Amino acid sequence: MLRRRLMIRAIAAAALVIVGPGRLLAQATVQTQPIDPFGQEITLAEKPIVYVSGTGDWDTAYDTLKEAFKTILAFLDKRGIKPSGSAMTIYTAMDDMTFNFQAAIPVAEPPKGPPQDNIGIGTSPGGKTLKFVHRGSFEAMTTTYDAISHYVEEKQISSKELLIEEYVTDFQTTAPDKLVINIFVPLN
Repeated sequence: MLRRRLMIRAIAAAALVIVGPGRLLAQATVQTQPIDPFGQEITLAEKPIVYVSGTGDWDTAYDTLKEAFKTILAFLDKRGIKPSGSAMTIYTAMDDMTFNFQAAIPVAEPPKGPPQDNIGIGTSPGGKTLKFVHRGSFEAMTTTYDAISHYVEEKQISSKELLIEEYVTDFQTTAPDKLVINIFVPLN
């Protein structure tokens, strides 16, 4: 099932490049560095997060996630709370056209008082995961997700029905073709 999710993510990313705005076709991919982990088993620590849940279409995924992060950052700013880690997207369900997600930002402590109606407070996934790195545009992640899919299948790895993208570079301000994204595949 995870292989299907990875393939869906790869196909959707390819569709973005093919049918997305013309500016996306001109972007150059930043190559993976030799020091980047590929399939490195690590243990993620759970962290308090503030998040926005939503559903998006793959053809507008980048803009959908940017808006979600903008909403979270405005909430944190209004409450005087500083992020304590990198923004992340937790993909909770995917199909060929759409995805369900939590766009999340870690915080040192959960905010006091009730959140706004579209803001959630929770904990990021933790436990054993495989770590992969993507460098380049959000839309050009097809190659990375294809490689991950092949790796998981070849090694016959049992994983959860969840994918996590952690944005090493600032998702809001980094040029779209210069992103560095850690991709985590949680293990069973």
